[in-house]
Amino acid sequence: MKFGTKAIHKGLNEGQSTGAIIPPIYQTSTYIQKAPGDHKGYEYSRTKNPTRTALENNIAAIENAIHGFCFGSGMGAIDTIIKLFKSGDEIIANNDLYGGTYRIFTKIYSNYGIVFHFVDLSDPENVKNFINAKTKMIWIETPSNPLMNITDIQSVADIAKENKILLGVDNTFASPFLQNPMDLGADIVMHSATKYLGGHSDVVMGALVCNDDELAEKLSFIQNTCGAVPGPQDCFLVLRGIKTLHLRMERHSENGKRIAEYLKSHPKIDKVYWPGFEDHPNFEVAKIQMRDFGGMISFTQKDGSLETAVNFATRTKLFALAESLGGVESLVGHPATMTHAAIPLEEREKTGVVNSLIRLSVGVEDVEDLINDIEQALG
Repeated sequence: MKFGTKAIHKGLNEGQSTGAIIPPIYQTSTYIQKAPGDHKGYEYSRTKNPTRTALENNIAAIENAIHGFCFGSGMGAIDTIIKLFKSGDEIIANNDLYGGTYRIFTKIYSNYGIVFHFVDLSDPENVKNFINAKTKMIWIETPSNPLMNITDIQSVADIAKENKILLGVDNTFASPFLQNPMDLGADIVMHSATKYLGGHSDVVMGALVCNDDELAEKLSFIQNTCGAVPGPQDCFLVLRGIKTLHLRMERHSENGKRIAEYLKSHPKIDKVYWPGFEDHPNFEVAKIQMRDFGGMISFTQKDGSLETAVNFATRTKLFALAESLGGVESLVGHPATMTHAAIPLEEREKTGVVNSLIRLSVGVEDVEDLINDIEQALG
């Protein structure tokens, strides 16, 4: 079954008795039991809710996975993964992570004795220098946020399996339409469903998928025990968003290509970060593991100052200055003071998240209008 068909049909009508083509919003906290412990698979909505079940099954299907789990936010999903580990365990992550991920690793779980190593994973061989008997997981974002670095998922997966280490992949920037890490050897795939899966900037949610039954049982236990679950209304919104994911991602990618090429040729622009350029350091890897290159772009201006970056971000009219990404509307952000402010200046600048960096989430508007907006903001 092709992607668009799965997105629209998979997991949605299982167990429905009414024939409703859209899964209902089961706005209920609890369920009637015939006798103690004798129920229809649902007893309390923190544990399971039929609307959430439909979404979890749907996300698993479009990621070519077996098990799906949804959470109140992307950070709630990452929090659940880290709860698989204990004090003394070590985790290797790429060194250009989303600021919120870096923050939960270093400000929360480091306090509980989990050790994190931040490594340049554009060359998968680098990971071998940090693997030891205490290493339990490798965590990667690809494309990375906000520098669009590409990690070879298959190569890292081979190293992880050789050392009996879990591989987790944040697939938010690519979405399941552009990339399927499970097919490349990942053990867990995470999404901030707030972004491309929801696609309309009206919901906050996270998701995990996996194939291993034992791992799924552990994730399910943490999900239920800790309770960071989404409500049925939010699940309904993401289900609705996924139905058009393939259509939106095609337009995001088309617009992204046009704008990346425009920026690269502009006399005021210094660097443009987008994995679809042939001179991108890992373009060949991106070309193999991605179906297209998406609508996320970062760039710096030749001026290189914080003031110039802020001026641009506040002058755009169609690109709204806001946190987040992946919605139908275009957004502009300044990572150093917004999404990555939690990372210390010295650490940010080591990886290239400098004060002059701008990040664009290119929406699905008419691309000529978006280019005109960038042009006037650069003016």
